[in-house]
Amino acid sequence: MRKPFVAGNWKMHGSKAFILNLVTGLNSRAGELEGVDVAICPPSLYIDFTKRTLSTGVIALGAQNMAEEPHQGAFTGEGSASMLKDLGCRYVILGHSERRAIYGETDSEIANKVQVALDAGLTPIFCVGETLQERESGVMKSVISTQLEAVLSTVGIAAFSSIVIAYEPVWAIGTGVTATPEQAQEVHAFIRSKLAELDPVIAEGVVIQYGGSVKPGNAKELFGQPDIDGGLIGGASLDADDFIAICKAAEI
Repeated sequence: MRKPFVAGNWKMHGSKAFILNLVTGLNSRAGELEGVDVAICPPSLYIDFTKRTLSTGVIALGAQNMAEEPHQGAFTGEGSASMLKDLGCRYVILGHSERRAIYGETDSEIANKVQVALDAGLTPIFCVGETLQERESGVMKSVISTQLEAVLSTVGIAAFSSIVIAYEPVWAIGTGVTATPEQAQEVHAFIRSKLAELDPVIAEGVVIQYGGSVKPGNAKELFGQPDIDGGLIGGASLDADDFIAICKAAEI
């Protein structure tokens, strides 16, 4: 049985005071978490501060992005996989729709980042998803297949035993609109079926999160679907009580 995994993507939010308050709340309630893996992904500037503020081993640390370059060097403004490891990160979010749409990251670049993360011993949280226009025009499965195949062709199916996939419909991120449990399950099952064409055993074991306006009120129904294994949580991860409630909704 796949163990559910919930990760909080704080995006570009936070200050030392805000993070101290948030993490203090998470520390105080971490003992309630059973049967679910949990991580938080602060902005890169606050990874070390967050680590020093965390007093529980129940919650792991992740990053929101990293450089495509595999080694340290003359890449102003970037942060390497080895730096993230040095700061205590276990996970790194790659291919988020905001990175694709705002910063122009391509499928090829994202696939290379996945390989670099794996080589460094980080677990990629690899994001896939379609825009509303792509869904309405009937190319949703083609878009997601292309995103998946770029990584598969780079790292191979065996590597997916060390990769988390996050399905995030772009039209549901930060909009307050959530895919219905049935809509989300359909895509999660499709993703798993694409992997199963190459290796059914690995496909069955891959954790596939859902992301897109997940809240305490809808989490249990979403996470109750057979192929949804937790969530990549945005806004609700900035409130300790909401985030803990979502994590508890994912518990086995």
